[in-house]
Amino acid sequence: MSIDNQVFIQNVIIGLTVGGYLALIALGYTMVYGIIELINFAHGDLFAFGFFISLTIFAEINPEIPLHGSDLYFTLPAVALLTMLLTGSLNLAIDQIAYKPLRKAPRLAPLLTAVGVSFMLEAIYAIWKGPIQIPYPRYFPKEDYMENEHVISFFSKLGMDITEWRIVSFTTKDLFLFGVTIPLVALLTLFIDRTRIGKAMRASAQDREAAMMMGINVNRIIATTFFVGGALAGVAGMVWGLYINSGRFTMGFEAGLMAFTSAVLGGIGNIRGAVLGAFIIGMIKAMSDSYIGSEWTRVVIFGILILMLVFRPSGILGSTQSIEKL
Repeated sequence: MSIDNQVFIQNVIIGLTVGGYLALIALGYTMVYGIIELINFAHGDLFAFGFFISLTIFAEINPEIPLHGSDLYFTLPAVALLTMLLTGSLNLAIDQIAYKPLRKAPRLAPLLTAVGVSFMLEAIYAIWKGPIQIPYPRYFPKEDYMENEHVISFFSKLGMDITEWRIVSFTTKDLFLFGVTIPLVALLTLFIDRTRIGKAMRASAQDREAAMMMGINVNRIIATTFFVGGALAGVAGMVWGLYINSGRFTMGFEAGLMAFTSAVLGGIGNIRGAVLGAFIIGMIKAMSDSYIGSEWTRVVIFGILILMLVFRPSGILGSTQSIEKL
């Protein structure tokens, strides 16, 4: 395999990992919009909260670095679940305090409130952890997964020679990211498609007034949506910390902006569209950083978004196929 092909494969892996955490954030944007048509600009800051709160939990537990044995298989999932619970609860509190009283207000009011909540959360993070770059301990081993001789031997038994792929860095962190993202996206789809609450979400998204007349507690459904969306953003923040090992109080702004772009690109209000858009944005970012230059990446991403909004405003899969269409 040539060096150019290996570099391309490396960029594909990077694009998939970026798309993975963006998908978790974008799902929260699109779920809330699908039901109450609110662009929750504070959603990206829940991603930052997931980063900070998981870091705090790890500091309290103080596991060995890198994680191994029971810490890897029990402590890590426990921290992830606790992070999701706390972040989902924070998003629920934000909805009850800031958004619920404005349900019947003009659309500009909740939009401006969301922006205000975003700035407030960023200020709280700066006070809490400081306005500096915060290191996240390297809880995963540094060695490359593809350089593991057992893995090479395993693929050799399948008739695949991957010894030439040593330049491709595919680490345990990559496996962790995919191991979190893919199951959560699948579970969310099943939750919306198969459960009573999920069906109530679809009904509320299709027609809130009709859903209320059928006995659905729409306010409870909206609260559940905020909780689930916040939980997904929170675990995305934890994944970012474990993967990138660094963050700061404004990190939610850029990540949220990219995730919102992903949701719009795929079709705002469309669950599958949010996931598709996230992986497309992730691939564009990885390829642009490598072949064009990181300073041009935002120009490329938002240029493509503008063209999409001009020629297909509903997004790739269409915003009309919103949450009720799953």
